[in-house]
Order: sequence, then C-alpha cells, then structure tokens
Amino acid sequence: MTTRVYIHELIDIVGHNRAKYQHHMTANWVPVALEERNQRCYGVWSTIGSTGRWPEVVNMWEFADWDGLVLNFEVETSGGRDQDPSLAEWWATASQFRRGGLDRILVPDEDSAGIDELCANGVRGALYCHEIIRVPPGRAPELLDAIRATGESLYEVEGLELVGAFRTVMRADDECIVLWACPNWNAWGEFEQAWHGDGELAGWGKGLIDFGATWQRTVLVDAELSPMRIGRQPSVEDRRPLDQV
Repeated sequence: MTTRVYIHELIDIVGHNRAKYQHHMTANWVPVALEERNQRCYGVWSTIGSTGRWPEVVNMWEFADWDGLVLNFEVETSGGRDQDPSLAEWWATASQFRRGGLDRILVPDEDSAGIDELCANGVRGALYCHEIIRVPPGRAPELLDAIRATGESLYEVEGLELVGAFRTVMRADDECIVLWACPNWNAWGEFEQAWHGDGELAGWGKGLIDFGATWQRTVLVDAELSPMRIGRQPSVEDRRPLDQV
C-alpha cells in the first residue's frame, strides 16, 4: 500500500502578522507547490493562544508518497542551497511574518483519508483539537491502533470526528499527532469537562497514562483559505495584496 507522507509545521509568528502569513502561505504558495512539487496543503490553522504557544500557525503538507517528499527536498535544495532560489522573493516576504518553528515528518495510519477525500466528504470543524502524544519508544503504532479501537468512539460520543491520526518518523516511534474536528465551542467545553469526570472518556485518559503516554492538546481554527474550510486547494484566484489581508 502506498503511504502518504506529511510535513507538520509549528510556526512562530511575528507580532500581528498571522493573517498575512497564512494568506501568503495559502494563496501565494500552494498553487506553486502544486505545480512544482505536487505538494498539497492539508491544512493551515491558528493556535488559540490560551491553549498553547502564541502567536502560532500550524501547517500540514501532504505528499503522495516518500518519492514526493524526496522531490520536495530536491527542489528545495537545488543549486546547493537550503531553499529554492526561484522562491527568493517569496521567502523574503514570509520572513517578515515569522521567526522560526519546529517541523516533523509524519505518516498516517491506514484509515486516515487524504485531503482531497476529506474535502469531498465535507469534513470540517468549527475548531479542531490538535493532540501531540508522546509514548514509550516503539509504541506509537500501538497507540494509533488503540485510538481507532477505543478512543475514536469515545470522542464521537462528545461530538468530535477523527480527521487524521499520524506517527512521527525519524525518531523512536514515540510520538503521535492526532487531529479531531469539533462542531462548536459548547461541544468542546463539554468534551474537556468529560476528561475530568468519572465517565468512559476520563477512563480513556487514565488508560493512556497507564500506557505511559503524555500529551498536549491545543485548539486550532482554520485559516481563511485552509482546504477543509473552503473545500478545495487554494488557487491563484484567491490572491490579494497582503496589505488588504
């Protein structure tokens, strides 16, 4: 089975430039990425600052397979540089809005849909629960299996939908990224309270601790042109001057 591969980015934003950066990343970059690298935008989100780092943007990029990721890096380092020379102007603009970040390479579990299928099926949250879960070395695949077998149905009772479940590669199979779509803020509030109650979801949390897991859950909201929000990839027609964003 062909395995899709993802780049997951946590981006630190400078000042009040989050909207400008997100527009530059979607409308100004995605059409180029699609044409030159067959790189699809899986999502661009803002982190709700009270739940995590701020100001922060989370990006995810989808490649059809490892060969697609290799092509991306070959283009990125063409000419012996660490960035594509043809994108010098794009990078110069982006550097005004961000100061750094942290990236991961992810692979999905076998039941996670690609972005085109998610858009076709109308998957979208008013907000998203974004979980970074760390487990003992070697147990990431086991955790993803447990999420599918047990955790997914418990989240669904609270109104959340599993968008994608991933494990981080290039490390000791000790980290997973899980994204859940939440229909509204009331559902999120009830979901979080259920974690601290005496029901099955609270039991799931205790089971994760017994498993050796630790986690951080942040709340994300879609950028204006995030694919699950607009139901497609951003296009050239979406572009507008950044001083109008």
